[in-house]
Amino acid sequence: MTEVDVPQTRPPEPLSIHIIKASNLRPSSGTSKGTKGDNVQITVKVEFGEKQLGESPKVDCVPDTPAEIDYTANLNCTFEDPLVLDEISYKPVVLTVTEVLPKEKKQKEEKTAQLGQCTVDLLPLVKGATRHHYNLVINPLPGSPLETISPESPKPEMEVVISVQESLLEGTQINNGNLMTLTIETLYAPPETWAMTGAQYAYAAALPIPVSADKESPIVFANGALKPSIDKEAPNRQKKWAVPGSAQGNSVYIPESFLPPDNIDDEDGEFKNKEERDHRHVAETEKLRVTWNTERRSYMDAMATKSFQDKIAKCRYWPVEVMRLPQPAAAKGKKPGLGGGKLKDDEGSISYHGVAFVNLAPLLYPGVKRIRGAYKVHAYTDHAMHEKTKRKTGFGEEAGKIAFNILNRNSASPFPKKAGKEGAEKKEKEVKKGRSMSIAQHQQQVNAAPAGPGGQVPPEASQTIKSDTGSEMEGQAPVNVEGQQYVDAKSYVMLEISLTRPLIPKRPPEELARRVAEYIPPRPLFPKRTDGAQRAVEDFHNQVGSVANLILDEFRDQFGDILKTDDEPQTVEAMESRRQKLIYELNSSGKYFAFKEQLKYAVVKIVREKYLKTSAFEDRQELQTFLSELYVYLIDQMHVALGKYLALEDQAPIPKPLTDSAQLKHFAREAEVNGNYELATKYYQERIARNRNDPSHWFDYGTFCLYINDITKAEECFKECIAIDQKHLQGLLLYGVVCTLSERNEAAETFFEAATCVDPKSILAWTMLGLFYDAVNNEIGAEMAYLEANKLNQAAAVAEAKALREEEIVKDRLARGEHESEDKEVDHDQGGLAPPSVPDIKQPSPPSSDKPPTSARSGKGSISDRRMSASKRSGSKMKTDSSTSRPGSQYRMGSQRGTPQPAEETEEPPVREPTPVPRSSIYMQVIEWLIEVKAIPFTERALAHELLSPMGGPTSAYHINYARLKLQKKEYKEAENSLDEALQFDYQNPDAWALMGHVKYMTNDVEASRDCYERTISFTIDAAEMHSIYLRLASIYLQEEKFSNAKNTFLMACKRSPSCVSWLGVGIACYRLGELAEAEDALSEANILNNTDPEVWGYLSLVCLKTGRQLEAEQAYKYALKLNLVDYDLLTEIQHVQQEVGFGNPEF
Repeated sequence: MTEVDVPQTRPPEPLSIHIIKASNLRPSSGTSKGTKGDNVQITVKVEFGEKQLGESPKVDCVPDTPAEIDYTANLNCTFEDPLVLDEISYKPVVLTVTEVLPKEKKQKEEKTAQLGQCTVDLLPLVKGATRHHYNLVINPLPGSPLETISPESPKPEMEVVISVQESLLEGTQINNGNLMTLTIETLYAPPETWAMTGAQYAYAAALPIPVSADKESPIVFANGALKPSIDKEAPNRQKKWAVPGSAQGNSVYIPESFLPPDNIDDEDGEFKNKEERDHRHVAETEKLRVTWNTERRSYMDAMATKSFQDKIAKCRYWPVEVMRLPQPAAAKGKKPGLGGGKLKDDEGSISYHGVAFVNLAPLLYPGVKRIRGAYKVHAYTDHAMHEKTKRKTGFGEEAGKIAFNILNRNSASPFPKKAGKEGAEKKEKEVKKGRSMSIAQHQQQVNAAPAGPGGQVPPEASQTIKSDTGSEMEGQAPVNVEGQQYVDAKSYVMLEISLTRPLIPKRPPEELARRVAEYIPPRPLFPKRTDGAQRAVEDFHNQVGSVANLILDEFRDQFGDILKTDDEPQTVEAMESRRQKLIYELNSSGKYFAFKEQLKYAVVKIVREKYLKTSAFEDRQELQTFLSELYVYLIDQMHVALGKYLALEDQAPIPKPLTDSAQLKHFAREAEVNGNYELATKYYQERIARNRNDPSHWFDYGTFCLYINDITKAEECFKECIAIDQKHLQGLLLYGVVCTLSERNEAAETFFEAATCVDPKSILAWTMLGLFYDAVNNEIGAEMAYLEANKLNQAAAVAEAKALREEEIVKDRLARGEHESEDKEVDHDQGGLAPPSVPDIKQPSPPSSDKPPTSARSGKGSISDRRMSASKRSGSKMKTDSSTSRPGSQYRMGSQRGTPQPAEETEEPPVREPTPVPRSSIYMQVIEWLIEVKAIPFTERALAHELLSPMGGPTSAYHINYARLKLQKKEYKEAENSLDEALQFDYQNPDAWALMGHVKYMTNDVEASRDCYERTISFTIDAAEMHSIYLRLASIYLQEEKFSNAKNTFLMACKRSPSCVSWLGVGIACYRLGELAEAEDALSEANILNNTDPEVWGYLSLVCLKTGRQLEAEQAYKYALKLNLVDYDLLTEIQHVQQEVGFGNPEF
């Protein structure tokens, strides 16, 4: 026989609930009949859902001594049904403590009284634990004697241990599965027609959750309760069990599980701008609300998790349906058939059907496990459901039936019962048969319903399922009349969705740093030192030089004064005497021994490293031979070292370079603007040659290579930059740009993410990451990055506004202090007979000044309001207590004692300070940096985002930066058109006129460019880049032979940032004006800054020819030719002047 392979199912795993002991069970006196003293005899009943797992034997409890219960109940966890783990995750084990009362006379059965309950959460076992220990508080049940225990007394507790022999989840299930936690909190601003009086209803919310790869199941929250605005929520709201089972009282709350008090700025939902925040404040303090505060867990295996992730990627919106249901008759406290208590709705019928579309895209952000926020409730229609979520229909009808069943199980008596009217009996039969009316049948019933007083349809006929799908007749737009009331009231629901593991794991900073180091290994700033023979000799040379300096200092201390004053020639006897005295001083002071010890270590290293002698000599002759050889070698090396140090003293010191790194960078940028890329390259390379270990030198050279489209060299430069500094933010970003241009997207993503880890608060890093995700069509990743950048931008705006506000407050206090000092002087003059200042108490001040600065919202008032309140603080101190009450308590016109309040005392709420607005969008901040570093493709993408941004659009700044981009691409016509648009926004913008001048200059429209440059320098505000404006305007003046204007303009450039080009321009202008001395000085300055400019040498030759200095004229002319002077007009002029003066050319 051939055996067929059958997939083995794991055998059931017994889940044990071990009750160890209970303590502090002491009912109050007189609360239970027959109780002997304070002793309590109890049993504990263990339930899971609707199943009773067992009941412990009777145990006597003695005060101040824990009662050892030692009872274990088992729950078999079968693995054939995949929903078993899901059920364990959200259902609690309910422990009910029951007191067994002693039998009285003639009593056949024992009487019992329920004391309290506690719930055991099995969630740790679903997360992979095999054992968990609890100390649970026993919550008193209604009517229990535990309710009367004083708060100071210790609370009754029960010690419980839950355990399994093997983990419920295997390793792959833990790594690939996920546990989702859904929390429906509150529906705010419900429809205006809902009221606390009249017929009461139940409220439910539902949403689909994947349970397998291709199946979804609705999760229903059916315990919503309508509450008035005066019933305030506690600040630490505790979550409830979604399916509490038999739990009652405080046991319906999940132990140690509370709703988080998140800030609105940290939420992920809607209703976050200023107007919507005001609406939220009103809705949460002054209107009705429907409260659930319920948590429901759902275990998803690997296939369900993958399905959930794929569905979010295809359509980010997830439906959460909200509906109203009829209360079961028993839950309303009425019996059907009495007092007209007719069954109003059939089983599962719903009304006021709304839906909130929750954006789950943030769950696909790397590392995100939780979203929470306020989501707008829309009117439910199948059309809207399909349009937003790509689902044909919702779960409304099925969720209504599930919610109705839950409500029936929770009601006090069975439902349904017989009704008192024929119509209700017919509906009851339909319910018993398990049918629910279709929408069409229900509509017929509504139409056939008799009209009530005034011709109105009875509410029981109108508040039904008619609004589920709206009227979607042919040729009509879908309409949901009841659901539209959510939209009119601006209803929103607060909810939270969290996961145990993120759907998209985020790479930790350590891994990103390791990946960056793999791509570009870090290079140490200095080469590693290796101990070898050469290193040992070098150390000996250094020690000899150090000892020689110390001996020389000692010699100068003893004989320096004598040698300075003694003018007679030195004799050999005197020199020998000084030598002997020096040796004596060194020996007697111990310095000779110190010098010998200083050299000892260097000599030992030479012996070990060069001669490889590490052990003792056995032969004495061999030792003597080695010592002789070592002595000769050390003496030779001593002479080499002394010769080296003495030779260094004789050499002239090397002068420091006249230009520093910043000047070289300025010269390079100047050459770059003038189109002299060869000279710019020379300056960038010179910066690197001076300090190869400065990452900014490599970075600047890389941006230049990026500008001239030398991508390979740019990549090498950015590699060197990152190799020197692995956390160089801009280097990481531009290397990512280079990788993107080379279509190495995986490496690019690594470097962009590494930049966000290097500086998590960098707007630049997050926006660049978003632009990269845009380039690779990762919409969700781009959304995440832009959202983070906008948060940082808003936080920066708030911090800036706060700093300005504090600065104004300080100034205001200083000014107020002067006035107060003057007032004190006046009071001092009046003496002690001055009457007390009480007018502020008798005559209330205006509301804006009566609000003290310590009120609940004074921190958000305007500066002027705060200033007024501060000036009248002495009069408002007595009213602080009444002013600081909550806004919701201001609706009463009288005080608590009934005394009428003056109308003037009723204060208006303070004016809300406007939310600070950032100076510019995240895209504009990045655009300016991208243009600076010449990353043209990313600049184009950022400009497109700025054009569509709510904070951006076609503004003056946008058009100016667009023109800068077109100038870099040498597309001058588009740049001119964009600048025309910018000047229409702001005709006095110096940057726009400067760029227009550059466009005209590059297109050889000299006259127009001169006009633009002159207009630019005439403004009171300078343009961003003035140096190039001065140079180009002055060169235009030279062309037009306006030498005086050219000289003054070049001097302005020299004053701002001197360079070879600016001083050369001054020299040329002075030469043309005949100011030869000033021309020579200016040309000399230019030659100092750059002695390889042939034009400078050429004009120096002309100046020397004019001043009759033949040798200098010939030398300057030689250098000009040697450096390849290519200006033909200048060469011709030099040769003409040489012929006039008769010298200057060696060929003559």
